[in-house]
Amino acid sequence: MAGREIGFIGLGIMGRPMARNLMKAGYSLTVYDVVGPAVEEIATDGATAASSSKEVAEKAPVVITMVPDSADSEAAILGPNGVLEGASKGSVVIDMSSIAPGTSQKIAAGCEAQGVDFLDAPVSGGEPGAVAGTLAIMVGGKKAVFDRHLDLLNAVGGSIVLCGDYGAGNTTKLANQIIVAANIAAVGEALVLAKKAGLDPNVVFNAIKGGLAGSTVLNAKAPMMIAGDFKPGFRIRLHQKDLHNAILTGKELGVPLPVTSLIQQMIGSLMNAGKGDADHSAIATFLEDMAGTKISGQ
Repeated sequence: MAGREIGFIGLGIMGRPMARNLMKAGYSLTVYDVVGPAVEEIATDGATAASSSKEVAEKAPVVITMVPDSADSEAAILGPNGVLEGASKGSVVIDMSSIAPGTSQKIAAGCEAQGVDFLDAPVSGGEPGAVAGTLAIMVGGKKAVFDRHLDLLNAVGGSIVLCGDYGAGNTTKLANQIIVAANIAAVGEALVLAKKAGLDPNVVFNAIKGGLAGSTVLNAKAPMMIAGDFKPGFRIRLHQKDLHNAILTGKELGVPLPVTSLIQQMIGSLMNAGKGDADHSAIATFLEDMAGTKISGQ
């Protein structure tokens, strides 16, 4: 079982509610983010503010990182004023960022060289899951370390699975993101077809959600498409990053990813259109533009 002193680095759209859930579960948090107001917000809720990742690790034996991409994780953990500069032998780093599996393995090696335990533990569930504390957590690392910190992970997650050794959590997350992206694109394509055929997309959604096409993605994203509401729970730019990591990993392993590559091209077009900060359900707008119709239109 983990101790009650926890460091938390990365207070973005996911990190803030995760930090709050840890405090609700009785953990004492020391927090840091490169964005000052985010630190102030969580400090107001009862956390202790730190001025660097190094300072977080000096104050807490268990440090969680929740940052955007591989380079951010490397900088926060391995870089100057990073976690390893402040960590002691026997400390634990749990990187809950969604990054390239090879980067997780590099960070793990850096941690092991200093006698620091490591888990890569990316999450799925978006902002709603982070707020509710029901995230799916995919973990890579040593079983003994995983077992000791399961209570901690349960404070932010609803499903926690040890998937294998270092990098396995992020490989599993890439598989998750491929399926989510393909689901969103398929839902958008189907609803555009239904709308252009003169049907009410909401009726179509209600008709199909109880059948084989039903999915968590359909239930979460179809109503957003129907309402034309793309307020971000998970931003397009972050899904672009995940699919990029999937394609690179596929190249390294000799695994073609044709569907992933196609959706990545759609997302690239949306990024060029200035939609990178929209929810990833806005993949549907690429399909709307191709068809000259809007799912949410009259």
